Amino acid sequence: MKYILLMYHTEGVFTQEELTQEMQNAIGLCEELVAKGQFVGASPLETISTATSLTAKSGRTEVRDGPFAETKEQLGGYVIVDVPNLDQAIAIAERFPAAKRGTVEIRPLFPLEGIPVA
Repeated sequence: MKYILLMYHTEGVFTQEELTQEMQNAIGLCEELVAKGQFVGASPLETISTATSLTAKSGRTEVRDGPFAETKEQLGGYVIVDVPNLDQAIAIAERFPAAKRGTVEIRPLFPLEGIPVA
């Protein structure tokens, strides 16, 4: 089953030195997942200052700068893994930097039938 691990943390929670080290740790973990055949994809996100949010309600589209949610933690990136069960997804998620100073949300991906994937 495929799971997405959504990495939430407050921007600036890691010093630049810590961030560099934690990025290397995360890349190493992704390389380990590749070797095990469990890696589907991943990407860190640019800072929230680059975010654009869109809502389309009652026929009216509103576009605004910044993230939609007004929270302390922001979505910082994601990893998609293909593992047999939630327990294995949890074991992987707890090793990522966001688990140390933020939150990792783990959600199964809903399979879309009949849509070609590049």
